[in-house]
Amino acid sequence: MAKARRLDTWRFFGQELKAQREAKGMTQGELGERVFVSGGYIGQFEQGIRKPQLDVARRIDEVLQTGGFFERTCRRLINASPYASYFEPVVELEALATKICEFAPTVMPGLLQTAEYARAVTLAANPFVTEAYVEEKVTARIERARILKDATRPEYWVVVHENVLLTPVGGAAVMAAQLEHLAALVRERVVLAMVLPRAAGAHASMAGSLKLMEFEDAPPTGYTETSFSGTLIDDPAVVKRVQRAYDLLRVAALSPEASLALLESAAEDYRRCASTT
Repeated sequence: MAKARRLDTWRFFGQELKAQREAKGMTQGELGERVFVSGGYIGQFEQGIRKPQLDVARRIDEVLQTGGFFERTCRRLINASPYASYFEPVVELEALATKICEFAPTVMPGLLQTAEYARAVTLAANPFVTEAYVEEKVTARIERARILKDATRPEYWVVVHENVLLTPVGGAAVMAAQLEHLAALVRERVVLAMVLPRAAGAHASMAGSLKLMEFEDAPPTGYTETSFSGTLIDDPAVVKRVQRAYDLLRVAALSPEASLALLESAAEDYRRCASTT
């Protein structure tokens, strides 16, 4: 229900943006040029398929002379979310995507995490927070993964580096359950997962994680992330480079069959280790 309300507000933002832009006699391209984004970006706002960042909303207010309306609306969206401001648009786009391709070099992707794994990751980065904070983050991550259970779920490809399997996040029992969870999703054909072996050496995304999202009625979007920030990419030329990098990662990864066998073997090793401690 909360997600539906956020999407309604997002669409409202787009409808108001279109009305105010047309009232000023401006095209999408003209407005985009003046707020330093593409005309297509403005079009996606107006269609309700993308939520703008706060700095873009401020510039829209300045150009259209709307007295801070779009900034206030944007702040309302950000404050209603348990996610970091730079990641909130990604969550919304994931729910609209028809296909998601993801590369994870160090940690299991959020859409695939178990609650116990998510808890361990959250505590590792935030050792002094309250239990309520931890629960909010874990709950948000599990809720986000519900898109993989929908009848209209996206086609989901993921390449995980072997380091993800070898790092015992939360301990042996947590890792065993996490890898078993991913293996089950693969067997149920919810996810197509491949492992990039350490022996492959240098790869096409050494700088960090990446995500590609495709949509029925909008251009594809890329996303890259570091520990403290993320970048949403909609420039067609840059998205094309992200797509090429992902193609190179898939070529270097083990086959889906070999990857599943490795996941199951690693899960068994962790389960055996947990039973002896």
